[in-house]
Amino acid sequence: MGAIVLLGLLFGGVSVLLLERFVLARLTHLSQGVNQIQAKRDLSLRLSVSGQDEIADLTQSINEMLETLEKAQWEVSDAFQQVTQTNQELSSVVEKLQDEILEREQIEAALRQSEEQLRNQTQHLEQTLSELQQAQMQLVQSEKMSSLGQLVAGVAHEINNPVNFIYGNLTYATEYVQQLLQLLEVYQQQYPHSTPVLNAVLEQTDLEFVLADLPKTLASMRVGAGRIRDIIKSLRIFSRLDEAEIKSVDIHEGIDSTLLILQSRLKARGSNPGIVVVKDYGQLPRVECYAGQLNQVFMNVLTNAIDAIEEARNRQPIPKGQTSEPLASQIADCLSATITICTQAADGWTTIRISDNGLGMPEEIRRHLFEPFFTTKPIGQGTGLGMSISHQIIVEKHQGRLECYSTLGKGTEFVITIPTKLNPEWVRVKPCPSPEP
Repeated sequence: MGAIVLLGLLFGGVSVLLLERFVLARLTHLSQGVNQIQAKRDLSLRLSVSGQDEIADLTQSINEMLETLEKAQWEVSDAFQQVTQTNQELSSVVEKLQDEILEREQIEAALRQSEEQLRNQTQHLEQTLSELQQAQMQLVQSEKMSSLGQLVAGVAHEINNPVNFIYGNLTYATEYVQQLLQLLEVYQQQYPHSTPVLNAVLEQTDLEFVLADLPKTLASMRVGAGRIRDIIKSLRIFSRLDEAEIKSVDIHEGIDSTLLILQSRLKARGSNPGIVVVKDYGQLPRVECYAGQLNQVFMNVLTNAIDAIEEARNRQPIPKGQTSEPLASQIADCLSATITICTQAADGWTTIRISDNGLGMPEEIRRHLFEPFFTTKPIGQGTGLGMSISHQIIVEKHQGRLECYSTLGKGTEFVITIPTKLNPEWVRVKPCPSPEP
C-alpha cells in the first residue's frame, strides 16, 4: 500500500510537471500573446505556433481570426473613409443647396418687393393720370366759365353805357314831351280855329291818340330800360370780374343775381306753369369769399333743382286726346313746383339751404354725386363736372362743406356751409359743423 501510494504520488508529480511544461506553460504563453495584442490594439501581430497538437491548432485559429479581423478592420476603415468622404460631399452639397435656397428666397423676396413697388407705382400712375384728366377737364371747365364770365362782363359793360345814356335821357325826354304837350294845349286854347290844311294834318295824325299814348310809351320805355339795367347789374354781380378775387359780399345779392339770370327757366311759358321760388332769408353778415366762384356754385345747384322739377313734370303724361293740362292741374303744378332757399348765420358760419320738391334721387346716385364725370343726364346735356367743381370750390377754396340730402319721390336739399371770414388758422381750430337735413 505504501508502495502504491508512493508510486501514485510519483506519477501524479510527474503528470503535473508534464502538464505544466507541455500544456499550462504554452497556454500561459498563448494568453500573454493575446493580451499583448489586445494591449497594443494591433491586429497585424501574430502568435507563434509550435507543435502540432490542439494548442497549436488553437494558436493557428487565433492567428487566422486575427487576420480576418485585420481584413475586416481595413474594410471598415475604407468604408469609414468612404462614408466620411461621402458625408463631406453631402455636407458640401447641402451647404450649396442651402446657399441656393437662400439666394432663391432673396430673389423671390426681391421679386415680390419689385412687384409690390411696380403695383404701387402703377396705382400711383393711374391715380396721377386720373387726377391729371380731372384737373384738365376742370381747367377746361374753369376756362370756359372764365371766358363766359369775361364775355358776360364785356357784354354787360358795352350795353351798360348806352342803356345808362338812354335811361338818363328818358327823364329829359319826358320833360320835353310834357312841355311840348302843354305848349300844344295852350296853342289850341289860344287859336281854336285852325286852317283847312292844319285840319287835314290833324285828321291824319290822330292827335288825341298821340297825346294819350305818348306818355305811356315813354313810361314803358323807362320800365324797359330799368329792366335792362337790372339784368346788366345782375350779370356784373354774377361774373364779379371787376372786383378782387376774395371780397366781403352780400350772399343774398349773389343768389338774387343768379335767380335773375335763370328767370327764363323759372317763369311760366306756354304749357309750363313756372316754378315758385320761396326765399327764407335770415340776417346774414357780409361774407368773405370767392364771389364769382360761389355764384357758380349757386348756378349749378339751382340749375340741378330746376332740372329735377322739369323731369318730374315730364314724367306726368297728359291724358290721351287732350292737348294741354286743365287749368286746375296747371295751378296745382305751379303751387307744387317749388324751390326753397333758406339762409342763416351762427357761430361764425353761414349756411345756405337750397331744396326742391322734384323726384329726388336714390342713395346709389347720391353717393357718387360729387365724383368727377358722374352724371345721370343724357349725352350732350351734362359733363358731370358741375357738382364736382362746386364741391371743390366749397371744400377746398372756402374750407366749408357741401352736403346733399335726398328722399326718393319727395325732393332734394343741398346744404352749403362756409365760414363768414376766410382764416385758415381759425378754421383749423373750429371745424366746419356738420349740417342736419
